[in-house]
Amino acid sequence: MVENNKNLLIKLIFLVSIIALVSAFYIEYILGHQACNLCILERIPYLLAMILILINYKFNQFEKFFILLLTIVFLVGTILSLYHLGIELGFIQESLVCDLKSGSDLLSKEEILKQLQKKNVSCKDVTFKIFGLSLTSYNVLISFIISISTGRIYFNYDKNK
Repeated sequence: MVENNKNLLIKLIFLVSIIALVSAFYIEYILGHQACNLCILERIPYLLAMILILINYKFNQFEKFFILLLTIVFLVGTILSLYHLGIELGFIQESLVCDLKSGSDLLSKEEILKQLQKKNVSCKDVTFKIFGLSLTSYNVLISFIISISTGRIYFNYDKNK
């Protein structure tokens, strides 16, 4: 029973990761809502999770280690999303991460004009909401739930064998 729950959770994490990435790309490229730098960084845990899960199916003997890695990946994702949410809500000032594209002082006049013409999205600007919440809010919730779930599996891994 516990083995089935673990396998179901891993498959669910894989599915959630696919849905999260497809949704992010759909919102950005089809609906036209430009993502900020932190939004792009928040996609990395989902991509890493998919890679880890696929590798886990190949090297199943290291499953406990992969579950630990998933926990760490989504804990980092939760922290990154909380940081972004703090910027959105005005609790935290924007950092250089939010302005990576214009961080160089060695630009020519032409490059400066090109950057001025580009519409850079600030990390504090919410361009897309679902039911009144930003995608960052949902990301905090999803990453936290996955972190707790995989953490519980990791700490109870040997008890359930």
